[in-house]
Amino acid sequence: MAAGANHDEQFAVKLVCKDCRNPVPNLVEDFTSGDYVCGDCGLVLGDRIVDTRSEWRTFQDSDGPDQSRVGDGANPFLGGDQLDTVIGGGGSKGPNAPPGGRSLHRAQARTAGPTRGNQTLADAYREIAAFCDACDMPRSIVDAAKHLYLKAEADYFAQKGRRRSVLITACIFSACRQEGVPRTYKEICSLTGVSRKDVRRVFALLRSVADTRATVTSSEDLVMRFASRLGLDLATSMLVRLVVHRAKELAPVSGKNPVTIAGSCIYFVSMLVANDCAADAIAALTGISETTIRSTFRILYDNRAAILTPDLLARNPLAAERNLRI
Repeated sequence: MAAGANHDEQFAVKLVCKDCRNPVPNLVEDFTSGDYVCGDCGLVLGDRIVDTRSEWRTFQDSDGPDQSRVGDGANPFLGGDQLDTVIGGGGSKGPNAPPGGRSLHRAQARTAGPTRGNQTLADAYREIAAFCDACDMPRSIVDAAKHLYLKAEADYFAQKGRRRSVLITACIFSACRQEGVPRTYKEICSLTGVSRKDVRRVFALLRSVADTRATVTSSEDLVMRFASRLGLDLATSMLVRLVVHRAKELAPVSGKNPVTIAGSCIYFVSMLVANDCAADAIAALTGISETTIRSTFRILYDNRAAILTPDLLARNPLAAERNLRI
C-alpha cells in the first residue's frame, strides 16, 4: 500500500514557485489577467489559464439584444425546476430575423402550463413586496410572507372565488408576528383594503399548512412606535413603556387588547407630563375608539397610586399627578 502511494507521488504534477521553493505553494488564480501568481513573491508561474467559473458577464451594447448565455439564478419562491426554454417574440426584423419567431412564441405561451403558474406567483410576490415597501418593512418580512404564500396558495385557491389580496394580507400579518415586527390589524388591512374578518379566516389555514409559530404582539412592542408617530420625545416614550408594564399587572387591565393598553397608556402619560395628546389622534393612529381609550384611562386613573410611584415620577421632571384629570 505504501509502495502504491509513493508511485502516485512520483508521477503527480506539482507546481512550485522557483523563487520561494515552498513545498506548500501559495498560488493565486488571477482570472482577470489569466495568470497563475505566487501569493508570496508575486512571480507569474503560468499564463492563459481558462476561467472555469460561471459566465455572468455579457459584452454587448446597451441598445442591442441580450447576448447573455446564462440565465438568472433559481428563485426559491417559485415552483418547478425553472429550467424552461423561453422562445423570443421575434421582434427583430430584416434578413437575419428568425423565421416564424412570433408564431413559435405564441404557441409556447399557450402551452406553457408551469410557466403560467410561476407567473401568477411572481405577480403575487410583486404585490407583497410593494405592500411591505409602503410600510418600510425589512427584507426578512418580505421573504417570510412569500414563503407563507407559496405554502398556502394551493389549498387557499382550491375553493373558487377566493381573493388573492386576502391571502397576501394574512401572509404579511403572519410574517410580521413571526419575525417579531409588530403591526396591528388596522395598519395591514388599511394598506391592502381587506377587512379584518376576512384575514382572520385565513389564519387557521396558514397555521395548518405552513406550521407558523406566531409570537403574541405585546403592548411594549407597539407603544414605542405609536409614541414616535405621535411626536412624543424619547423621555416620554420610555415613561409610557414603564407605565404599560405596570398597567398590565392590574387585574382590570391585564386581559385587554394590547393595542388598547398601549393607546390608553399613551393618553395617560401625555396628560401626566402636560403634553395633552388628543384622544382622537391616538384613536386614529391605533384604530380603537375614543370611548375605549377613555374608559381604560379611567381604570388607570383609579389605580394611579399603584402606577405613579416616586421613582417613576422622578424619571421625568414634567410628570405630576395633579396634571391628570377625568
